[in-house]
Amino acid sequence: MGRSYMVEDAVEKYLSKLCILGGATPVTGLLIGQSSAQRDFVVMATQTSQRDETSTIADGSLDKLDLEWVTEHARQVSRMLPGGLSVLGVFIISDTDAKDALNPLRQLVFAVEKVISRECLWTYADDDITDRVTLHINSKTRKTACRTFDIKDPKSTAKPADWKYQSGVCSSWPMVSCCVEVDIPLVLREKRTSLEYMEKSLKEGVETWAQQIENGVFLIDGKRLPDDSELTTGQRKNLKQTFRAQLLLTPPSQHEQQAPGLVQQYGGSVSVRGAVHTRAYLHSNKPKASLPEKLLKRDMVSTVAVRVQMLMEELLSAQEENSGISADKQTADHLCLPRRVFCPVKGAGPIHVCDYQFDDEELSEVTDRLKEILDIEAEQEDLDATQEMVGQSAETEEAAEPIAEPVLEPKRKNYTGTAVATAVALLATAASLLYLNDY
Repeated sequence: MGRSYMVEDAVEKYLSKLCILGGATPVTGLLIGQSSAQRDFVVMATQTSQRDETSTIADGSLDKLDLEWVTEHARQVSRMLPGGLSVLGVFIISDTDAKDALNPLRQLVFAVEKVISRECLWTYADDDITDRVTLHINSKTRKTACRTFDIKDPKSTAKPADWKYQSGVCSSWPMVSCCVEVDIPLVLREKRTSLEYMEKSLKEGVETWAQQIENGVFLIDGKRLPDDSELTTGQRKNLKQTFRAQLLLTPPSQHEQQAPGLVQQYGGSVSVRGAVHTRAYLHSNKPKASLPEKLLKRDMVSTVAVRVQMLMEELLSAQEENSGISADKQTADHLCLPRRVFCPVKGAGPIHVCDYQFDDEELSEVTDRLKEILDIEAEQEDLDATQEMVGQSAETEEAAEPIAEPVLEPKRKNYTGTAVATAVALLATAASLLYLNDY
């Protein structure tokens, strides 16, 4: 027997609307939710918008999917999902038969998983579900065909699955939240003026820190619970449940840290420090205590990695635009990483998604991205920007010589410095600062 998918009725309304608005042009999109051993839960769906210059599916043919565009959409969506939510699969709405959509759906689901997993800094656990769902809806008859593929098996064939709409699928999902302190130090050994090298060094630093997070001791409401204990024991169903978590980390051993005397031989150091807000939503099908630990740790790593990636993407883009400017000068300025902003999903109970707001952005830009990427209509007053408040930057030592003028001039005005110099990064209460110091 195939897997069973319990789908929020708001998703049915959304897909029905797409059937009406799509017309003869096929519509592709992503299905978002959470898996469990017994069944999967779909709480959101979002269409992939069309390119400005071409349609997502050229001339209405399912044989000409724009895989690059759809997978980039999936990458952006994945960044906006807190712990417990992930892209479970893909859908296509067209006026063709389900059998004609099977191969395009297979291409899509494997391509999407490849792009998303590329940014993950963890490996699949033994209890992770590797089946991904594909859904075809005939826009004329509204007939649905649901199948799954095992994305860990390149030769996987389609298996039938049960697709059921239900009200209040996630209305009683518990939420576990945690504020985690971040301290990721590393040194830059060479190529001081290379942004690409800095990006590589930062990624390696986050990967090392991710391992430290994985080995941390996880507490829920101040207690260390057995992995197989039921998290919601004694709680009344359909009652909003929230839990506070703590993560106790073991400091790196002495041999894992760089000897201070060696720093003078390097260009400098990069350090990401501060605190971030993390959260995870848990399915209500008798979740075990091991589930929030896994989901929250993954969210901790993801939210820090995403911010570093976003900053480096901005700096690399700015470097291309200013390719004629010398990259030999050094600075001791700072760059701000974005803070996390949450938005409730209407019709999905306590579920929130998130975006990342740079300090030179207005909340209206966040609502624009929510509409563009997740197809969510949100007002500024719907957003929760209070979980991560902008912290004060630490003062750096006064330079003996005047600070050089910025080498790069990124598009965001708060990027007044250049990351081509060696760096020390600071993450304040989830508003992150990247400091650039010379040795």
